[in-house]
Amino acid sequence: MIKAPSRQAAPGWPEYLAQRQVEAHTALSRRYYHHPLPSAETPISEVPMVAMDMETTGLDPRRHGIVSVGLVPFTLERIPLSQRQHRIVCPRQPLIPESVTFHHITHSDIAQAPDLDEFLDELFEMLAGKIVVVHYRHIERQFLDRAVKQRRGEGIVFPVIDTMSLEASIHRQSLLARFRRWIGRPPASIRLFDSRARYGLPLYQGHNALVDALATAELLQAQIAHHYSPNTPLSELWS
Repeated sequence: MIKAPSRQAAPGWPEYLAQRQVEAHTALSRRYYHHPLPSAETPISEVPMVAMDMETTGLDPRRHGIVSVGLVPFTLERIPLSQRQHRIVCPRQPLIPESVTFHHITHSDIAQAPDLDEFLDELFEMLAGKIVVVHYRHIERQFLDRAVKQRRGEGIVFPVIDTMSLEASIHRQSLLARFRRWIGRPPASIRLFDSRARYGLPLYQGHNALVDALATAELLQAQIAHHYSPNTPLSELWS
């Protein structure tokens, strides 16, 4: 079994993806891996991206399922909202009250919704050749990989830019952040809402997959403008 690279091994993504392209055995994964991603040296200003967010029935991909997916293609300079996508899907796992209070997707909302399988081909067509941007990669990447594996027999793993991880490296792992913790100051919040507030981005209502995908795209643009540069290579950002 191939093990996907961690962020610390980010330069290994090109080799991993090349290997997956050779070994892919389902039509969906072959189509996805057939479209090459930008190289690790590509400046972020030249990288086509798509922000993705999901609402789920819980936090464990082994026991919970996806109820909605939001996708917003963008670049460092532009977010063409006419290309956005939002789908509510019927999970194979039951809704639980705790998750409904967050995403407000109810039993009546999913009663006539299709299974995620009906959206997978369109979903991965939107992802193909682009770098996926998320806020906390352990939700979107793990849930999607498991869902695809259950429905098509082979999972799909890809590099992402994780805006939460970037915020952590800036506001929790720097020398200043460590000093603040040493003198008893609480660590900075790296939740999407609080991260956006640090950059003066507008207030959005959270826990809607499409809105959160847009919020994530804008957050990355702000992070690059404040802490990186348009020439920052992709290898410094993906994980």
